[in-house]
Amino acid sequence: MSGRPRVAVLLAAMVTFTAVLVPSAQAAYARSAQAAAKAPRTAVLDGARLQRTRARLDRDPRLQRALQDLTARADTWLDQGPWTVVDKPRPAPGGDVHEYLSQAPYWWPTTTPTADNPWGCPYVQRDGQRNPEVDSGTDRQDAEKVFDSTYDLALAWYYTGKRAYAEKAGQILRTWFLDPATRMNPDLEHAQFIPCKYDGRAIGIIDFSQSYTSVLDAQALLAAGAPGWSAEDRTAMEKWNADFLDWLKNSGFGKEEGAAANNHGTFYDMQLAALAYATGDTALARRTVLDARARRIDPQIAGDGSQPQELARTRSWHYSTFDLVAYTRLAAIGRHVGVDLWAYQGPDGQSLFKAVDYLLPAATGAAAWPHPELEFHRYAAADVVHAAADAGDPAARAAVAKLEAPPGGDLWALRPAAEQLDSIAG
Repeated sequence: MSGRPRVAVLLAAMVTFTAVLVPSAQAAYARSAQAAAKAPRTAVLDGARLQRTRARLDRDPRLQRALQDLTARADTWLDQGPWTVVDKPRPAPGGDVHEYLSQAPYWWPTTTPTADNPWGCPYVQRDGQRNPEVDSGTDRQDAEKVFDSTYDLALAWYYTGKRAYAEKAGQILRTWFLDPATRMNPDLEHAQFIPCKYDGRAIGIIDFSQSYTSVLDAQALLAAGAPGWSAEDRTAMEKWNADFLDWLKNSGFGKEEGAAANNHGTFYDMQLAALAYATGDTALARRTVLDARARRIDPQIAGDGSQPQELARTRSWHYSTFDLVAYTRLAAIGRHVGVDLWAYQGPDGQSLFKAVDYLLPAATGAAAWPHPELEFHRYAAADVVHAAADAGDPAARAAVAKLEAPPGGDLWALRPAAEQLDSIAG
């Protein structure tokens, strides 16, 4: 073969080789530029950790499997919603369709409804037994869909860049919180009402404190440049959050819930601190986390790590993990404001590490849970064990490999903030 044909062949091969490499190089460049962007200012999640995780996605098979589980969840939301408080069958007491309404989950009618007594009043409490009528006719189920969908969709957008996820999340948030015709008022005056007894209760604040902090993090993720979530949307959402925070701090119900001595108080603190941080009041966020040491941990957690008030419930396993979801998320907020809640030890040796360690025998399947529980799910403890392991607890680290994965897969690697995995209302 002459020199000229050989050169031509080599040039052709180089062109082909370069054509194969360029798309990959372009993708790598895009990922690098994306990863270099400013970390999202999340309230519970660690934005810098999410940023590092995103940068490792292409070379970590474990993260890729978790992302498949996450996007499978996000995909289910694309053809659902949006939801609004104004479409319930009847408005909250007072008649304002924009008021959020939910019904106390563990209260039941005692008589057959009649024309004169359409609710079947009086109602009586059955702890841990959920009255199915609370899932229809109020806003509770739709609110939970708003919380879950926006979190899944925002996370899926952050990790994949898929426009449809961000646009759907923005549509859901605007419909529930911002659009004048469909928005929710920024209060919970009619949460967990009891027919013929109370038009609303302070205890109903937990409807939001369970999961609204995930919505705050979803907003922070979308604010990192998501399509379909404009500067006007961000400003309007910040105003809604500020108004809701003001109601939590200053309303009668807010003050009453803040004084609660069990998981309601812990979740109130977690929600208050997250809202304060998200709206720029870092001093209030820091003070709330600091106060939780003597105000929450000391009286709620025993020296052996048990939570006596939660063990007294008919769902003692659920409520023990439930309370620790609030504590571990509060500790995550503390990280943003310079407070290490994990390091705290009370006068009797109380600590979050001990509280998580108390769950480990049942969480790993090594021993049965020795307290009353109507519906035991071992996986309910998975996230709080992950949180303790990440915070440096050797026993929790050893337990991680023995955890039962929750339905839908273990997403901790992608969203390292505890969720109530066996969630029930109340």
